[in-house]
Amino acid sequence: MSAIEDLRRTMARLRAPDGCPWDRAQTHQSLARCLIDECSELLDTIDRQDLPHMREELGDVLIQVIFHAQLAEERGEFDFDDVAREINNKLIRRHPHVFGTGSADTPAQVIEVWEQVKAGEMAAAGKSGSAVFKHLPPRLPALMFAEEVWKQIEKKQLSAAGVVDAAHVQALGRQLDGVTLGRRLFELAAAARAQGLDPESALRKETDRVMREVEAKAGVVTPNRP
Repeated sequence: MSAIEDLRRTMARLRAPDGCPWDRAQTHQSLARCLIDECSELLDTIDRQDLPHMREELGDVLIQVIFHAQLAEERGEFDFDDVAREINNKLIRRHPHVFGTGSADTPAQVIEVWEQVKAGEMAAAGKSGSAVFKHLPPRLPALMFAEEVWKQIEKKQLSAAGVVDAAHVQALGRQLDGVTLGRRLFELAAAARAQGLDPESALRKETDRVMREVEAKAGVVTPNRP
């Protein structure tokens, strides 16, 4: 039996009538925050290139997929095989340059082919519309993470001298209102895109740096957050 099948059996056992009370009480909605948390922890290991913990966090993300598929299977909606089959078929359809007779020699051409195939699929399903932007799922909250860290620094009166320029932060704050803040954040994101930079990753790394250095100043050293 494969490791995936073992995992599916374990989840089914946890959800059984005589299984785990916590697992049996969960729903798609109650697990939503767990998925966000697990993805955030996985991204942290990627940022730190922490491969042993990356393997562990990939497992934590995988169990979320297995869990949701188990819930759906119990209701007769779909199962894990359906999930795997659908994404496998999608990969094959959207890579005609690999699995068919199409051609794409560069990453940019691959993206163009992907979008062309996707547009065809949506048109065939009657989903093509007039919206300028496609629907985007909520992003992981790197900005909220940074805001929360600074809130804790202020609330607990932790020393951030030499770590964050508090005077500069205060000066910036006096210049901002909701509109100005939104404009500057968007301009920073656009500038990062123009430079080939990932603002989400950059903000997470900077916030991690602030946390580590403030902790060090407080005499608390946390070199590795699993």
